[in-house]
Amino acid sequence: MADRRDVRVSDNDREAAVARLLAAVDEGRLSLDEYNDRMSRAYTSVTFADLDNLLLDLPSAQTASPTVTATQTKAPAVTTGALPRWLKVVWIAWAAKVALNLVIWVLLSITEGELLYFWPMWVIIPPALILLAVSYAVTASRKGVRS
Repeated sequence: MADRRDVRVSDNDREAAVARLLAAVDEGRLSLDEYNDRMSRAYTSVTFADLDNLLLDLPSAQTASPTVTATQTKAPAVTTGALPRWLKVVWIAWAAKVALNLVIWVLLSITEGELLYFWPMWVIIPPALILLAVSYAVTASRKGVRS
């Protein structure tokens, strides 16, 4: 019989490892960068040895102490700390685009001597709605919630 470490893992095994990594983030044992790195390695793992190497420095789920008390509340569904770096960059780019368009609109309104039609709303609102939806989907998928 083959050693357990040499046995190929299933998708369920990979998902369980990622869930344990996420629990380690919630406990404060892993940073988000470490989590992202280990999560990507977990999904590309082939054997139990690959998965075990990702969890070696973490306590088992049974021995980890609960860190949430009854008086603590959960964070809102979309927080910037829970977003991956690429999505934070997209939000920052959106904010810069909004600021630039607002400055242009204000300068044009000052030049004309009256408030012009607020055309920046067409540059602000549709991308914001899309970014909110993507942020929610990414956060929900990290929490294991499927919509």
